[in-house]
Amino acid sequence: MSLIRRDPDSGNQDARCTGQRLRLEAHPAPSFPELDGRHPCFSRGPARQGRLHLPVSPSCNIACAFCRRDFNPVEQRPGVARGLLKPDQALGLVGRALELCPEITVVGIAGPGDTLATDHALQTFERVHAVYPELINCLSTNGLRLEELAERVIAAGVRTITVTVNAVDPEIQSRLCSWIVWQRQRLTGVAAAERLIANQLAGIRRVSDLGAVVKVNTVLVPTLNDQHIGAVARAVKAAGASILNVIPLIPQHDLAHLPAPTPGQVAAARAAAAEQLPVFSH
Repeated sequence: MSLIRRDPDSGNQDARCTGQRLRLEAHPAPSFPELDGRHPCFSRGPARQGRLHLPVSPSCNIACAFCRRDFNPVEQRPGVARGLLKPDQALGLVGRALELCPEITVVGIAGPGDTLATDHALQTFERVHAVYPELINCLSTNGLRLEELAERVIAAGVRTITVTVNAVDPEIQSRLCSWIVWQRQRLTGVAAAERLIANQLAGIRRVSDLGAVVKVNTVLVPTLNDQHIGAVARAVKAAGASILNVIPLIPQHDLAHLPAPTPGQVAAARAAAAEQLPVFSH
């Protein structure tokens, strides 16, 4: 059996039961005492714990220009998994994983589609929380349906949530996402961007008010949002986010023609974000 572990920030990969060393940059480490040493995204300094990610979400409700979802055993990037689990299969895998790696503290769901586009992720979390209430349930989403499903998310035992917010300017966002499906309607262009941004910020605000800790992922895309990262950080902070992660673009799909950000561009983006929020990197 292989444990499928997927960082919301770095893609699917097989993982041994080891922790990660993270560095919080530009600000002192935020205070998340209930998560310190248990969740690598919110721990101060080196921490050792296990994290199991479950690929249960089959589809997505937005079309990001840089995202190409797939199922294969080779690629290690966001949007790719070896296969798809049903909620009951996922619960069984958690039990088997805990037998092999009792230091697991986090069960996460981040794909390969969006976790809230279907019921699969919430059904899985509800099952896991009922049997293993001591585990930290961690969800990653594009935020389109986060406000709508906030109460159910919290009721399923989810207390750490990552929302990917790549722009808060509709013109920029419309170049990063070609369409969304909202209330059974397909929206494109600026109209889609406006709806997605409004829903993301409202969702962050709602789950924060309900007690969740929110991390924001922002994909850094040269020539599109590289001068916009500070504005993103300012908006998500106002909505209730606690920490931000800048993720360099992997050039592919509709943005395959763009270069990956240079180390200098990544550093500049993190510095701009750090004026508003704590920023961390792997």
